[in-house]
This record gives sequence, structure tokens and C-alpha cells, in this order.
Amino acid sequence: MTRLNPQSSNRNILLIGTLVAVVLIALVVFAVRPGGSANTKSFDLTGQPLLGQASAKVTMVVFEDFKCPNCKNFEDNTMPTVQSKYIDTGKAKLYKINFPFIGPDSTTAAEAAECVYLQKGDAGYNQFATYLFRAQGDEKVQWATAPRLEDLASNVEGLDAAKFKTCVETAATKAQVDADTAQANKAGVSGTPSVFVNGVLAPDYSAPTVSAAIDKALQ
Repeated sequence: MTRLNPQSSNRNILLIGTLVAVVLIALVVFAVRPGGSANTKSFDLTGQPLLGQASAKVTMVVFEDFKCPNCKNFEDNTMPTVQSKYIDTGKAKLYKINFPFIGPDSTTAAEAAECVYLQKGDAGYNQFATYLFRAQGDEKVQWATAPRLEDLASNVEGLDAAKFKTCVETAATKAQVDADTAQANKAGVSGTPSVFVNGVLAPDYSAPTVSAAIDKALQ
């Protein structure tokens, strides 16, 4: 067996250690550069429901399931602060992407919301989403049935009920919901709500945490 002599071994260890240090420093520098973090995700936001002004500096993306209790918590307790402080003031905008995984009716609800979006755009989608979260039932119960969704959709101003019913019954928006799910999987989303601020996943969905992430992005 050929062995390295001690002096040669020490020189090699020193050289390797130096190279490792250089690589680590380079990674740190790259990570702190704007847009340079390996944890920054990019999303296709074409055709995604928008809340806020398209020109806003900060882009928020949230993945939600209409049957998710934590998503309802986010909508009830975090969004009022975020909307009044950042969205309504034009500092941030929010895109919502479906990630239905709790049950079959999670998908039905997501497809129904997309059906509303086809007819009434951003405002209609956001209005219907609010109704869905307000009407949220037990996550173990299949409450988002077609009749229930049609009843909730009837509250959306100007919505053509017949077109909505046909859209839901034929799963006309399935491809969009499937594409949303694919984006969630690609980004490594493991639960809902998952809130990304300029592509970086917030540690949690609380108002203080999300606000801190937005403030940092605004700097």
C-alpha cells in the first residue's frame, strides 16, 4: 500500500481547507446578493389571481387550500394587517396559487374558484375566496360540494350562474389547478399556507413574520 508522507499529507490538508474556505465565502457572498439566494424561487404568475397593484415593488405569492384551517387563520388574522399596511398602500402585491391536497373537494373548490376567475377576474376570484374561507367546514368532511359552491358563487356580483355550474361540472379549469399544483411541487411546498416574499419562503404565516419579510424586501 502506498502511503502519503506526513509533510505531504499536511500540505494537502492545508490546501483543501483553503479551497473549502474560499468556496464557502463565495457561497455567502452569492446568497446575500439581491436575487442571489439559492432559496429564492421563481413562479409563473401569468393568469394567477392578483390582489393589489401590478406595479408594487414587493411580490407575494401564497399557496392555499380552501379546506385548510391554517389558511383560514392566515386570511382572518394575517391578511388584514398585510393588506392595510402593504397592499392597499401599493407597496406589495399578492398572487394566490392553488395547492389542493386535503381532500377531493379541495380540488373541486380550487376549480370552482378558477371558474369564477374566468368570468370575473381578480376581483371576482378574491371575493369568492373570501366566501369560501368564511364557509369553511371541518377539513375531514367533504363540504365543498358542487351545490354548496354554486350557492356561495351566487353571492359574487354579476356572475353567470349557468356558466359557473357548467364550468364546475365539466372540470373546465382542471388544467389550471394541475398547473398550480405542479408549481407548488417544483417550489418544494410541503403545506399551506406557504407565503413567499420576492421568492423567499417566510418562516411562518403570522402577521409579524410576513410583515418583517416585506419590510426587508422593501429596503
